[in-house]
Amino acid sequence: MGSANTDKNKNKTISFRVNEDVFETLREIAEERDISLSAVFREYVDTLVAHEGAVQVVPEHEIEELRAGNGDTADSFPPTVTVPKGFVREHERLELEAEHLREQLEEHKQYLNHLQDQLDEEEEIIHLEDLERSETDSQSFRLE
Repeated sequence: MGSANTDKNKNKTISFRVNEDVFETLREIAEERDISLSAVFREYVDTLVAHEGAVQVVPEHEIEELRAGNGDTADSFPPTVTVPKGFVREHERLELEAEHLREQLEEHKQYLNHLQDQLDEEEEIIHLEDLERSETDSQSFRLE
């Protein structure tokens, strides 16, 4: 039964072939960054998965050109997303409302604790069911 969960967390191996020039370039990249060649591939795969395949591999000297942009935001790097102001305002409003509700919940909890403390301090609590059972006893009770 438990093997299904452990199989999910096992590391898998991916292998592929590259020509000698590409291999040397990758090895140089790894040396430059002072990491292993395997770490280069793991980082790339992690980035690829994190961005759902939307990753662009660009030589470093071209990154600045892409960042500066040529007026065309569709091809700019890194990609950006414009969020409408209304969405941001609504998000902020909901955060404030959630904070207010958390404060109210805490106040209600404190009040319930206060009521529980008062109840615990009472000397004797008489339940109506107990009164019906004790009618045969000689005790008399008076409700106030």
